[in-house]
Amino acid sequence: MTALLMDVGNSRLKWGVLDDGDIRRTGHIALANIKKKGLSELTTKLPRKVDAVFASNVAGTSFGTRLSGVVGMHCNADVHFARSERRGWGITNSYRQPRLLGVDRWVAMVGAWAELKSACLIVDAGTAVTLDAIDRDGNHLGGQIIPGVETMLNSLSTATSDIPAVKTTPKPTSDDLKMFGRNTAAAVREGAQNAVAGAIDRATKTLRSNGYRPKVILTGGGASRILGALTKEPLHRPNLVLFGLAHMLENDQ
Repeated sequence: MTALLMDVGNSRLKWGVLDDGDIRRTGHIALANIKKKGLSELTTKLPRKVDAVFASNVAGTSFGTRLSGVVGMHCNADVHFARSERRGWGITNSYRQPRLLGVDRWVAMVGAWAELKSACLIVDAGTAVTLDAIDRDGNHLGGQIIPGVETMLNSLSTATSDIPAVKTTPKPTSDDLKMFGRNTAAAVREGAQNAVAGAIDRATKTLRSNGYRPKVILTGGGASRILGALTKEPLHRPNLVLFGLAHMLENDQ
């Protein structure tokens, strides 16, 4: 089976082509580019014919409807969207209303559990940073949502008069005294990156102090900015949501 997998986030769309069990082709595009130039900016990069299209979408129903029509016609296949479930693929959702859990978080948990089948902390670093904890039996313990590094930088420049707009950098934060910036831009950038890294480290410490031994698995477009700042090196899985979609598609329940 050949399938187009799509991870539609808040600021970018990532895709991969599942072919004979492996995700062989991946790419991404900013949603701002699609908004400015249209979905043809995406479809020119996609295969013309696949057996199935499966997507995780947190960009809203309206965008999902447009995406379904255009991509479905381009690929000559129906587009199906993943949904958060109460339980499935070894995971039990902790939300009382399971569908209110962001589908990207659910799919990432499915992907992490498919690989590890052990206690873990799944961190998806994007526009927002989500942390979701799973115990060794696949029970979702709950999660956290905090602003992503770029979101923090933007909020500071908007909410203050003296802090300028600061651009992010793909260079990981160092764990030495370089984390203390010697100008305002560096101080803001290092502070935002350290805030995210600190949240991950504290979540890991709290899980360990309560008897869990979680592996940390990191994904998302902002992962490279915090990789070097964590106390222990995580498992870096850039395509975790795509992997989760592939697992769900190949193991339909």
